[in-house]
Amino acid sequence: MKKRTRARELALQSLYQLDLRGEEFLAEAPSFLRNQESDKVAREFAMSLVQGTAQNVDGIDAVIRNVAQNWDIERMAVIDRNVLRMATYELLHCTDIPPKVAINEAIELGKRYSTQNSGGFINGVLDRIKDATRERAASKEETSQTVVDR
Repeated sequence: MKKRTRARELALQSLYQLDLRGEEFLAEAPSFLRNQESDKVAREFAMSLVQGTAQNVDGIDAVIRNVAQNWDIERMAVIDRNVLRMATYELLHCTDIPPKVAINEAIELGKRYSTQNSGGFINGVLDRIKDATRERAASKEETSQTVVDR
């Protein structure tokens, strides 16, 4: 298994615990990751995903709510919710990760750890987030180009 794939798996496990146990788990996360993974690079990437997702969870949830029509985020399956949160964090904040990679990894996590239909659901939500992010970036680019042209 690739290091980043393993790191995402560990991050998902950590986010799951964080979701169920609350913020007290954040202090335990480094120890949890050390016990689960010997590779330092994988642990560090997993921890960056956990911390980044946790620090931005309100904004991430707002983005998910905007595109997941007819879905209440609190009523989503816990695994699906946390896969979406982590992948949305990657799409919005990890510019070194191609969106296609973040989405494909999320789909695989959903298929592996959640329900039969999770892969399709996760794919649909993340594709809409990716498209909305692109539209926002294009709009900003147009605005800055207009300002430069003046």
